Amino acid sequence: MQDRLNQNDVTNRVNVENPASVRAAVLSLFTARYPGADFGALERAFDDFHALFSGRYPGYLGCDTLYHDMRHTLDMTLAMARLIDGHDRNCAPNQRLGPRRAVMGILIALLHDSGYLKRSSEAQVENGAVFTKVHVSRSADFIAAYLPKIGFTAEAPLAARLVHFTGYEIDPADIRVADPRERMIGCMVGTADLIGQMSDRMYLEKVRDFLYQEFLWGRVAREQLPDGREIVRYSSANDLIIKTPGFYEYVARTRIARKLDRADRYAESHFDGPSPYQAEIERNMQFLRETIETADLTRLRRFCYSLSAVPRERPVANVAAG
Repeated sequence: MQDRLNQNDVTNRVNVENPASVRAAVLSLFTARYPGADFGALERAFDDFHALFSGRYPGYLGCDTLYHDMRHTLDMTLAMARLIDGHDRNCAPNQRLGPRRAVMGILIALLHDSGYLKRSSEAQVENGAVFTKVHVSRSADFIAAYLPKIGFTAEAPLAARLVHFTGYEIDPADIRVADPRERMIGCMVGTADLIGQMSDRMYLEKVRDFLYQEFLWGRVAREQLPDGREIVRYSSANDLIIKTPGFYEYVARTRIARKLDRADRYAESHFDGPSPYQAEIERNMQFLRETIETADLTRLRRFCYSLSAVPRERPVANVAAG
């Protein structure tokens, strides 16, 4: 395979910065997996998602979070479609999700970060990352209101619960669903969220240059307690990147294995072999470990950009030593 392009997915074949490309890839998978099913609602949802993140959806401003941008959502949505395909490809007929649940899974994926977007009445908010700690609940509210508009009224309350598999406001074990297939959708969307972002070719630089800034806005990097004390989780952008291998080993991997029912295995089913998502994640983590061992973080020098902003040089403040 030729060198992976920055804008492409893990297969280097789908431009995950282009909603039309991802929609075509998802529809290609689903029309082959579910012949004869109607995917009109899914096509409309991609258009509405693009309008929402671009600032053309009534009542909302465009996405301004640099890390959680439109590309991230498209990347993880494609991953979600592949997990669904892998699941229904190999499971017993009575365990298959089927087209209706499959579409619901993609709708959740497309809108899982809608909570970062500012409403028109929130124009005074500095950045959508201010909502980091509650963005999943905000996404759930948007999903509950949006799904009835495209003919998924019955699924709206369930979808609003399942989106919480992507966040930390509610433990997955506490999310109640009636059908094991519905729970698996939640596990897959939570897994897709993790493997999509961590396999990004620019993941390491995005963590340093963009995610740290979001963590500052969202009071995750530094949190002021009611008694006046301050919790410092990440003292600088470099401190965050140095702690990223630990996040992968002890948070992401553990979450997928224990909280999300090892749903990443369905990528292997889809690709009929080793998962390129896991390969790219391991590539990123190995390079980062080597970089940390050499104490030379200047090795992280890929120019990264966000679809939420005009490409620009890395902010000096975000690469302060820590």
